[in-house]
Formats: sequence, structure tokens, C-alpha cells
Amino acid sequence: MKPLASYLEPLPLIAVLRGITPEEIPAIGDALFDNGFRILEVPLNSPRPFDSIRLLAQRHQGPCLVGAGTVLRVEDVARVREAGGELIVMPHADAAVIREAKRLGLLCVPGVATPTEAFAALAAGADGLKMFPAEALPPAALRAWRAVLPSDALVFAVGGMKPDNLEPYWVAGASGFGTGSNLYKPKAAPAAVRAVAAAFNAAIRALKER
Repeated sequence: MKPLASYLEPLPLIAVLRGITPEEIPAIGDALFDNGFRILEVPLNSPRPFDSIRLLAQRHQGPCLVGAGTVLRVEDVARVREAGGELIVMPHADAAVIREAKRLGLLCVPGVATPTEAFAALAAGADGLKMFPAEALPPAALRAWRAVLPSDALVFAVGGMKPDNLEPYWVAGASGFGTGSNLYKPKAAPAAVRAVAAAFNAAIRALKER
């Protein structure tokens, strides 16, 4: 399996497809892929999430990293792998879930809100850190984290991210971002998702050019 960092081009963005159904996967997945998204996450509190992960992996795994979000239970890690997922994303930093993901050869990005949680997650084997919820953690907090975290630690700002508010976190040291309802809402028209994905693409390109 490729390292997590290799999926941050062309866009260092995680698409959080909360509430998506298997029927929506082909059109929504293609809309995101066409606009540069290479990390695609189906939260497990979505309808029939393992079916959606399976379809998304069949369609995009390889160029993309496909997996599950809102993974709360250790036993669900194996179910994600059985569905073809290779990524475990969590809202918290349960070391047991992280260790199980690594035992099964999956990439893992747990949610953290403090340096203590961040260091514990890295010690358990996390491949990246989900700074969550970012809307409650200002860029100044990320800047302070960066002063003490390992220089190669990947930190994703997640929660409230929009094309017009990425820059302060990028400047503070974010490796990338996760975006959910600001990118996709349940039953969203593929054309609408495609338009928002294009706006994220343009925002990232602008940041990289500065």
C-alpha cells in the first residue's frame, strides 16, 4: 500500500461522504475524481456504508485511497477491509482501533483535539492526524502543534472547511483538509457536487501558487 502522503496530489483533500447511498456512488465518485480528489471516505453512519465502500473501491481504488470514516469499533476495521477499503478515519483517537487498523495493513487517521491526543495517536501507529473539529481549533493552535509535533506528521484540518477558509490553516501548517457537508450533502445532485469540488480544486491551486 502506498503511503498516505502519496495521495495528497493533486489535492490534499479528504472527501467525507456522510449519508451517501450506494446508488449515488458512481456519479458522486466520478465528480470528485475528475476534480482531483484522491482520498474518499464513507462514514459508517451512512446508509449501507460497506456496500458504498465496496462500490467506491471497485471504481476508484488505486489512483484513490478509499475507506471509512466514523469508525468507532475495533470489529468494524476488518469489515472495512473486507469491503475493499484501505483507510480508517475516526472522530476520536482510540488506540485499540488504530492498532487494529495497522495490524490489518490499513492506513489510519484518528481525530485529535490536543497535543496529548496527537502524540498518543502517533505512538499507536497513526499515519496522519485529523485535527477535529477545526472550527473550534483556530490556526494558532495548529501553529503551536507544529512547533512540537514531528516535522513529517501529516495533520488534516477537518470540520467547517470551505474553499474560502482554507488559507489560514494552510499557512499554519496543515498538510491537508477534510470536508464533508460543505462538499456533499445526502441526495445532492452530482452537478452540484462537481461544482463545489471544482471550487475546492481552484482554492488549493491558488494556495500552492502563493
